[in-house]
Amino acid sequence: MTAGDAATAAARPVLVLRGVNKNFGSVKALVDVDLTVDRGEVLVVVGPSGSGKSTLCRCINRLESLDAGMVLIDGEALPTEGRALARMRADVGMVFQSFNLFAHMTVLANVMVGPVRVRKVPKAQARAAAMGLLERVGIADKADRHPAELSGGQAQRAAIARALAMEPKLMLFDEPTSALDPEMIGEVLEVMVDLARDGTTMVVVTHEMGFARSAAHRVVFMDAGRIVESAPPAQFFENPTTERARTFLSKILAH
Repeated sequence: MTAGDAATAAARPVLVLRGVNKNFGSVKALVDVDLTVDRGEVLVVVGPSGSGKSTLCRCINRLESLDAGMVLIDGEALPTEGRALARMRADVGMVFQSFNLFAHMTVLANVMVGPVRVRKVPKAQARAAAMGLLERVGIADKADRHPAELSGGQAQRAAIARALAMEPKLMLFDEPTSALDPEMIGEVLEVMVDLARDGTTMVVVTHEMGFARSAAHRVVFMDAGRIVESAPPAQFFENPTTERARTFLSKILAH
């Protein structure tokens, strides 16, 4: 890659959605969604339940198919199926509400499996990298444990390490703390704040307004499948421009 090519790649958005629509029967889950996420940007998506936040996440890596529109990852249209889709999905890490770790594998094996099987990384190299990631998320001492032996917070941190092991261009977080006990939420958010500081490109669906205020570069507010507002955190929380966002914030920040 020449210096010019590198500069072009650095300037190119990591994620672009153009006119994305998704229906579930008569329910319009996403309506004409346009969105751009730049390299190194932390985008936090907020909104009421049923507003389309999780569907947005799942459409970005085609866990849900699109009814219209397109998704581009690093300038390339997301394929609809087959090996090309699998290759591009490998560039998009996803952390779910429910961890989705392989129960029969140790924590270390969970983190190693993607690089070894998909990226064809030698096992010794994958093991060293996996241990480094487990150290980074604070659970290196749990490497030989199985998921059932972990707390919820430890399991979610293992899931983050597993996603990072693929060295993705983009990390998606779909309500990563919603299944956790209150005392475990902070330990997961701390890892996510560190990732944000390190320049990881992230799309985060969350109800954690403190994280949105402190770590986001931009907050997107969704309602009824549409993006209603998109603004820096200070502007969104202190001076939202729509009545719908003001109502949402007045309810959620009162608790």
